[in-house]
Amino acid sequence: MKYHELYEHLKSRVSLDVDRVELDGGMSVHNFTFQSRHTALLPEGHGSGEPKGDILDVADTLVSENASFRYHIFKPDNQLKSDGMILLFHGFNEKHWHKYLPWAARILEATGKAVVLFPIAFHMNRAPSAWSDPRLMHQVSKRRKEEFPDLLNSSLLNAAISSRLQRNPQRFIWSGLQTYHDVIDFVEGCKRGEHPLFEKDFSLDILAYSIGCFLSQVLLLSNPDSLFSETRLFMFCGGPVFNRISPVSKFILDSEANVHLYSFLVEHLESHLKHDPKLLAHLLDKSGIAFRSMLSYKSMAAFREERFRAMHHRISSLALAGDEVIPPYEVENTLNGRNRDIPIRVEVFDFPYRYKHEDPFPSPPGISNEVNEGFNSVFETIGRFLK
Repeated sequence: MKYHELYEHLKSRVSLDVDRVELDGGMSVHNFTFQSRHTALLPEGHGSGEPKGDILDVADTLVSENASFRYHIFKPDNQLKSDGMILLFHGFNEKHWHKYLPWAARILEATGKAVVLFPIAFHMNRAPSAWSDPRLMHQVSKRRKEEFPDLLNSSLLNAAISSRLQRNPQRFIWSGLQTYHDVIDFVEGCKRGEHPLFEKDFSLDILAYSIGCFLSQVLLLSNPDSLFSETRLFMFCGGPVFNRISPVSKFILDSEANVHLYSFLVEHLESHLKHDPKLLAHLLDKSGIAFRSMLSYKSMAAFREERFRAMHHRISSLALAGDEVIPPYEVENTLNGRNRDIPIRVEVFDFPYRYKHEDPFPSPPGISNEVNEGFNSVFETIGRFLK
């Protein structure tokens, strides 16, 4: 089945609303509910300076969709329990899993391992549906354009996340920490034999895309309870430290939100830590040190590069030549180090069709064969590494 056929087939068949979906090719999709134990990390207060009744002006701790949510597992049918798991982490400001369903199916075919599509906090189905409502988000974007006349790349697609991160840039840290601990809880539960689809001694690998690469790097750099000591990580369109990416896009963040987020995380984080004991406490432990080392190219570079060098054989990366959000040379700058002496493999692909970071496999008429070849070349490369 060609890529676009596979995409449409899976989009029409796979849903979070049922517990199991049988698919062709000896695989099935199973859906489970996960309950986060870490909502206390999140900001409790409401946004400031916003009118009452704003659907985005809600305490993060009260977003029920983020606390209890469903996740997909693609599983081979010839195994009662899988002895191999691949965690699949998505990109920033994503609202549905459709793009990743063919990725999961192809990786399962290539490796024989079960693929877990685990959502980042306040993304995918971990966010209220109103935050994706076109009419409501068009109004939010319109208000932002009126308030900030020089605003760039505001759209109904990024209005919710841009508004929320501009109001409180700390959300990037707290939601990231919640996701970090949710992933650890999930893996540890599986290691204890509590999941019906996994053997207790399963192998654990990761396929990450875009901001999912950032999460994966923090997990491997901190390696809590040695859970990721043997994990292989493949990064697609990701890998640089935070201050070397360009997320201003109608699909990701608008310019005003990006300025606030960059100012908080890169320019003024140390001063904020002096006045925020809770934040300081969380950023001084293993996860916090790993997180801080991935914020700026020069920050904690010796720690970051020593850890990457030690696990270089377990990491591989594929960048796209036309990617303007995460350019290939920034992937190389971070993964290969300041002296280019870290032998992490960074491959750069290009395609004979127009694509962008957010949509590497587009669907305009007339290019389906080229897109199919691009998709196959990418996932053959990923499959070889994760097999």
